[in-house]
Amino acid sequence: MNALRPLVAPLSAPLIRWLAATPLTPNQLTLLGLVLNGAVAAVLAFGNVRLGGVLVLLASAFDLLDGALARATGRVSRFGAFLDSTLDRVAEGLLFLGLAGRGARHGESGLPLWAFLASATSLLVSYSRARAEGLGVRGEAGLFDRPARVVTLAVGLLLGQGRLALVLITLGAALTVLQRIVAVRQQLPD
Repeated sequence: MNALRPLVAPLSAPLIRWLAATPLTPNQLTLLGLVLNGAVAAVLAFGNVRLGGVLVLLASAFDLLDGALARATGRVSRFGAFLDSTLDRVAEGLLFLGLAGRGARHGESGLPLWAFLASATSLLVSYSRARAEGLGVRGEAGLFDRPARVVTLAVGLLLGQGRLALVLITLGAALTVLQRIVAVRQQLPD
């Protein structure tokens, strides 16, 4: 989401000022984002996929807002960063679970498999970054970070192409993991 921040910041500034004037904390906003993503997963499993695409974008906006609220209110914390990144993984997994449920309910046999693969490779993208940073090196390399996955999923759903979106997420995330492995290898030549 860091790449999107300069583009979104001017648009979200009034909303951040309003949120800063409320008693809502950044961590509460993070939790609210998770709950909304859970609701979107239910829409994907039991409702309209195109509506789900719109809701994916709206629920994912909380990923931008919680950090901005923390910075605006001086409530930036290491625990908040941990909670945010952890619950982002849970939220993403819920969305994939919603699509797997849809596939199971409608007899789309490939959809649950692609949802699983998209979930697994997406988790590997996050894990590879966290592990690299745990080793003291940069781990952000690669093209298919979380914002790219969210946009791919939302656009695919809006176009009624959920399976194609999952395939693209799986392939893009796998490529990103490989890019991160190469980048870490270059930084750790031992």
